Amino acid sequence: MKTFASLFAAFLLTAFAMGQSTPSSRPVVIGYVGGYRGLVNTAVIDVKKLTHINYAFVDVQGNRAFLTNEKTDTVNFRTLNLLKQQNPALKILISIGGWTWSKNFSDAVLTDTGRRAFALSSVDIVRKYQLDGVDIDWEYPGMVGDGNKFRPEDKQNYTLMFQAIREELTKLQQETGRYYLLTTATGGFPAYLDHTEMSKAQEYLDYVNLMTYDYSYGQAGHHTNLYPSKNYDKENSAHKAVTTYLAAGVPAHKLVVGLAFYGKGGLVDSVADRGFQQKYNGNFRVGGYTYIKDSLVNKKGFVAYWDKKAKAPYLFNAAEKKFATYDDERSVKYKCRYVKKHKLGGVMFWEYSSDPKTYLLTAIDKYL
Repeated sequence: MKTFASLFAAFLLTAFAMGQSTPSSRPVVIGYVGGYRGLVNTAVIDVKKLTHINYAFVDVQGNRAFLTNEKTDTVNFRTLNLLKQQNPALKILISIGGWTWSKNFSDAVLTDTGRRAFALSSVDIVRKYQLDGVDIDWEYPGMVGDGNKFRPEDKQNYTLMFQAIREELTKLQQETGRYYLLTTATGGFPAYLDHTEMSKAQEYLDYVNLMTYDYSYGQAGHHTNLYPSKNYDKENSAHKAVTTYLAAGVPAHKLVVGLAFYGKGGLVDSVADRGFQQKYNGNFRVGGYTYIKDSLVNKKGFVAYWDKKAKAPYLFNAAEKKFATYDDERSVKYKCRYVKKHKLGGVMFWEYSSDPKTYLLTAIDKYL
């Protein structure tokens, strides 16, 4: 005779299967919106071009999801929910972690008791503010991040964390009759897969948002390229991330390709090859794409170039030895075509305020 526990577990899995993401003819467009700065000006958000907003970030303190800026966070939740008047299909998720707030993940989910408390606190925020789900941005399980604790056990605990959150979301679904999303942002490089069990974790997830950016460091190169550059086949790229995640067992329709709405730059020690692959000896702030397009492209000594193989733009200022890498409308077009060709889940981007004139979001809307 089946026990109550086994029957309830079966119910949870059935309820999840009924709501889980499935291949769709409409790719998702997930925009991360930074609430950590304070109040979000939702009036400037072109909400009809988005399917999801991931609110960044909720902190991890002890073994709880924690609103560090509760006063402004609660206002932001209310105003973001009001955007559904313009786009009723919009989904709003809390994103927990990020580069700065991932320090305590490993401790928080180390034990079953800790995971349960973390899952409950995460879903309580969703419940209280009538949101649509949870996004986890753990940077990084089992690996060095921004002063984060990490341990070998993270590999299994990462999966168990998602299982615990999914169970709590399913309970909330039972209360409200609504399906709730569970997604994650992941490293867009193969080593991330060595420290996680993505084939198991994806069973609890609706989307896996690949952070296919921040690739270049130490020397001048693309930070958000679709393909490797010529003569650099080992270079990280969105294509490499997608193929490795597919091989690791994540279904194509759950994979979401990341776009960078900001640029990265450095001071190179040589002007050879327009600075490309030259060693950095310093950094300079490039800014968001609106600033790049309006103020840097073929201005102030910068010349715009296009890497045909990588499908990526870059800028070089030979006089000042400055190299800048970024996404533009052309690279976005190729990434959107790639998503459609390979029947992927869609695209996501970091971060909305970096392109207030919505140059790139308009390109996404056009090509996706």
